[in-house]
Amino acid sequence: MADKKLKNPENVPGKFYVDETCIDCGLCPDTAPHIFRRFDQGGYSIVHNQPKTAEDITLAEEARDGCPTDSIGNDGE
Repeated sequence: MADKKLKNPENVPGKFYVDETCIDCGLCPDTAPHIFRRFDQGGYSIVHNQPKTAEDITLAEEARDGCPTDSIGNDGE
C-alpha cells in the first residue's frame, strides 16, 4: 500500500500520488498517460495531472490496482 508520507515531491497535489517505492516499470504511464508520466531524473513515475473525469478516475484506479509495488495511492491531499 502506498504511503502518503513517502510521496515523490514531483507529484501534483491531489488525491492520487506515487510514492518512493516506485520502480518505474512503466505500467501507470502506459495505462493513463495523461495522469501519470515518468520522471526520468528520479527514475520513477509521478502524477502530473489529477484525474478529472469518470474515465480518468477509472484509468487511474486501473493503474493503481495493477501497480506491482503498490506505489500508487488514492488518499493524498
